[in-house]
Amino acid sequence: MKFLLTTSIIILNCFFIRANKVYEFNTTCQQAYLEIMHLRLDNGQALINKAKQQNPDNLIPVVLENYIDFFVLFFNEDPLEFKKRYPKFEERIKLLKQGSESSPFYTFCLSAVYLHKSAVNIKFDNKVRAALDFQTAYKYIKQNKKAYPTFTPNQLLYGSLQAVAGTIPKGYQWIAGLFGIKGSITNGINTVRHFANSSNDPWAKLMSNEAAFMYCYLMFYLENKKDESIQFIKDKKLDVVNNHLFAYMAANLSLNNKQVNDAEIIINNRNKSSEYFSTPVWDFLLGFIHLYRLQTQQAINDFESYLQAFKGNFYVKDIYQKISWCYYLQGNMTKAKEARKNCINKGATVTDADQQALREAKRGKWDNQILLKARILNDGGFNKDAINLLQGKSTSSFTDVGEQLEFNYRVGRINDDLQNYDDAIAFYIKAINIGETRTEYYAARAALQIAMIHEKRGDKKQAIKFYEKCIDMDNHDYKNSLDQRAKSGIARCTGN
Repeated sequence: MKFLLTTSIIILNCFFIRANKVYEFNTTCQQAYLEIMHLRLDNGQALINKAKQQNPDNLIPVVLENYIDFFVLFFNEDPLEFKKRYPKFEERIKLLKQGSESSPFYTFCLSAVYLHKSAVNIKFDNKVRAALDFQTAYKYIKQNKKAYPTFTPNQLLYGSLQAVAGTIPKGYQWIAGLFGIKGSITNGINTVRHFANSSNDPWAKLMSNEAAFMYCYLMFYLENKKDESIQFIKDKKLDVVNNHLFAYMAANLSLNNKQVNDAEIIINNRNKSSEYFSTPVWDFLLGFIHLYRLQTQQAINDFESYLQAFKGNFYVKDIYQKISWCYYLQGNMTKAKEARKNCINKGATVTDADQQALREAKRGKWDNQILLKARILNDGGFNKDAINLLQGKSTSSFTDVGEQLEFNYRVGRINDDLQNYDDAIAFYIKAINIGETRTEYYAARAALQIAMIHEKRGDKKQAIKFYEKCIDMDNHDYKNSLDQRAKSGIARCTGN
């Protein structure tokens, strides 16, 4: 009898604990969320503390704190911070599960925390854990969308996860198959697009910063609408001065769209106040800006500043590769070899770029200087300078097969950027014929570029043919990322 009484008391206590937990996205929480989405994280934490004092049973501050930990770990990858902050993810999940399941925020908040956890696990090379967390995030938001179809914040998470799930590369298909994840790039992006452009919806208005951030990246990388993505930033008048998340996004996308000058202006004009989250990512971006201009010493200085402050592993090998290139182009082979040795011994191989850098370093061969300069200038969008370097050259100008491959790919890429599409395709075909069984990425990338040209022209049948050709090539650099882009292209052409 005593046991039954004790058990009953415990059950009743648990019930009342759950019943008292609420989701109040009140004014203080809204202010905290906006500060966090500007990367003014200390200001956000102060407001979270205030919200907790106002109502200790409010669960929204729990999720907002998770945003802070996510940004700190995702951008800076500090192992000491990981050790301190990562266990809090599980603590917050337990807290959130004390909330009322009758609220649309219950599974929405759980999905958000699991998504953050998945992204952090990717950064710290916990692939299996990341996959499990992604699946859980997807399950929760899918469940919430079904239970609360009019709860519009669902659109942001569900659409993003659905779009990303639709691009899982060949090497990770087991994840989708194991968990029954069926994504759709078209439906997913359309869902996010609707939310990002919903000017009358109060939730869309509150979450507009996060929605714009996600939408621009999805549009840029999955829809291959690079110019449109950057135009969206301008049309929406996103604050790239006082919002560091937008500043990072705009600079990063501009750089990847070969708009180096625009990227530099954004970085240099951002608000330099100490209230913003401190991250060395700005040195990382500036390093590439100077590299693409062949300002090798400035690039070295930026990259070394980044490496000195950065505690993680993402792109470390890639950066040491770029430092080795700079010293090589300067003629300082002692330093170039030292940087290449660091490329081998430091960092990790989570990203395709790091894997490619390691393979190049281990190969021990140094690229033809003219081809390397043309590659760097082309990557920065300086195509006239790049084509001038290659003027008068042909396949027969190079005796090494790898150099012949790179030459044809590079001339194709430059013509592609200059919108000389027929010439571009001709050189890309030569690159494919030379390199489709080699380990360099040029042949696979050439197939991808041909596919995108046909897609632009509206010839979806030919586009799909070359997207599939890209996927069919194996054992080359950047395999996962190129496959992912090819899958996105096929999905666009088929409307999936």
